[in-house]
Amino acid sequence: MDDIATKCGYVTLIGAPNAGKSTLLNQLVGAKIAIVSPKVQTTRARVTAIAIEDNSQIIFVDTPGIFAPSRRLETAMVNAAWEGANDTDVLALLIDANKGISKDVERIISNLEKSGKKAHLILNKIDMIKREKLLGLAKELTDRGIFREVFMISALNGDGVADLRKYLAEELPEGPWLYPEDQLAIAPMRYLAAEITREKLFLRLNQELPYSLTVETEKWEERPDGSVKIDQVIFVSRANHKPIVLGKGGQTIKQIGAMAREELEETLGCRVHLFLFVKVREKWLDDPERYQEMGLDFPKS
Repeated sequence: MDDIATKCGYVTLIGAPNAGKSTLLNQLVGAKIAIVSPKVQTTRARVTAIAIEDNSQIIFVDTPGIFAPSRRLETAMVNAAWEGANDTDVLALLIDANKGISKDVERIISNLEKSGKKAHLILNKIDMIKREKLLGLAKELTDRGIFREVFMISALNGDGVADLRKYLAEELPEGPWLYPEDQLAIAPMRYLAAEITREKLFLRLNQELPYSLTVETEKWEERPDGSVKIDQVIFVSRANHKPIVLGKGGQTIKQIGAMAREELEETLGCRVHLFLFVKVREKWLDDPERYQEMGLDFPKS
């Protein structure tokens, strides 16, 4: 590689909620970096992961889904997504081909048109749509004049992802790599551990899940035997949300803890002692410090 010019740069993925950005990010990197759930708005802040393709180091940025926000946290999430789109080397819009041009997708495209930005178009979930309909959708979108290249993929099963990664790697500017070759994510492990637990909450509670819920890693202790003790707090904004998370006889939180512990042990490669606590923190959605903890800027209104 010493004789070959290296490349390095940022590729930002934007899209409507549940377009499959986090699933695609994990496929592109070849490891689970972003949490995934069927629930919309799972990704709250920008998630940054790193992939190597030949002589290129690609720094992928997965952004929260872009939609019409109605609450302060939603506004912060959408702002984070557009900030990622404004400061990047390569911009890619991911669209769920099965859903087509939804109101959220139209809103994103209109904003790109107004700003004069160009992006690559990635049509996802192509295994769920008939070829004729897919080609018609691709034409309708490319006729808008803002897309440079079109890629058709299935983020879930990986179809087309390798070709996409190879193309994006070639798009990057020449320059030295910014991170070690074996680094996969740009985030403290305490944050990633909290995200793993939050994912299990989403998966286990599903429709019961209170919207205003967050997880923070309070303590991280590496023990002499090589194991790790992790204390995490699940914050809810109302007292009546606490029993939902705990479950009857504490069974729900035990199941969530077991699921999170299993993945943490796989990720860290050691035994994990995970302790979960549920606390009520009223009006945390109006607390700037909590937004900073999540990697979000606090909106004024």
